[in-house]
Amino acid sequence: MSQSKQQPLFRRLKFLPMRQRYLMRFVFRLIIAGLCLYLYIIRPAAFDVLAGWRFFHEFSPLHIVWLIWLGNMLLQLIPTSGLVSSGSQKIFRRHLDPVRPEPETAVLRAAVRDANRAALKVAGVWLVLTSLIGLARQTGWFAQSELFLLIVFFYVADLICVLFWCPFQRLLMKNRCCTTCRIFNWDQIMMMTPALFMTGFYTTSLLMVSIIVLLAWEVTFIRHPNRFLEVSNQVLSCQFCTDHLCYRHPSTEKRDAADRIDDSRNIINQASSK
Repeated sequence: MSQSKQQPLFRRLKFLPMRQRYLMRFVFRLIIAGLCLYLYIIRPAAFDVLAGWRFFHEFSPLHIVWLIWLGNMLLQLIPTSGLVSSGSQKIFRRHLDPVRPEPETAVLRAAVRDANRAALKVAGVWLVLTSLIGLARQTGWFAQSELFLLIVFFYVADLICVLFWCPFQRLLMKNRCCTTCRIFNWDQIMMMTPALFMTGFYTTSLLMVSIIVLLAWEVTFIRHPNRFLEVSNQVLSCQFCTDHLCYRHPSTEKRDAADRIDDSRNIINQASSK
C-alpha cells in the first residue's frame, strides 16, 4: 500500500490544490442546499428551530447546518495555512510579505482610496438588495423558512463567485481576482443578511458572529492596509500566488509582467495627479 493511501483523509486533502478543495466545498454546499430544500418541502417542522428559543428545545438537521456555518465563520477569525484562501487570511500578519522597496505613501493611499471606493459600490448595491428583502418580509412574501432558504442560496452563491463568476468583481470592483478582493470576508455578513428580518437564537447568533468577522476585517484594513494591497504585499501578486483560485485563468497561468507594470503605473499616475 502506498504512503498516500496510508495517510488520514484530512492530511491527503491538505495537499490538494486550493481550487480543487474549493470545488469540493462547493459540491458540499450544494448537498447542504439540497438537504434544506428537501426539509422545506417534505419536513417543514424541521424549521421550527428557527423560532425564538426553540433551538434549545428539540433537535433538527438544521442544527448541523448551524454548526457548519459557525465553523466557517470562526475559521476566518483564526490564522490558518492552506485551509482557506490567502485572500481571506489577509488580516493576519503572517500572510504579509512586504514589497521591496516599500511603495511611497502616496501610492499606498491611492490604492487604499481605490479599494474603498470599490467596496462602497458593493455596499450600496447590497443595501438596495437588503431593502428589497425587508420589503418582501414586511409584505408577507417571505416567512422565516423562506428567509432561511435565501441564506442557503447566498451560502452557495458565495462559492459561485469564487470559482466561476463574480458580479461584484467583474461589474463593480474590477479587481483582478479573489486574492486581491477588498471585501473577501464580507461573505459571512452578506450571507446572513436575511437574518436581519428573522427572530430566534438560530439566526441571531450567526448574524452576531458574522458581524464580528466583518469588524475584524474592517478594523484590520484601517490599521494595516498594507496587508490587503498588492502594491504593498507581494503574497497577493500573481507571481507569488499559491491559491490559483482565479476562474479567468488556468491554475498554472500567470498574468504577464506587462499587465502588472501597467497596474503599478496607473496607481502611481493617480497618486501624482492628486
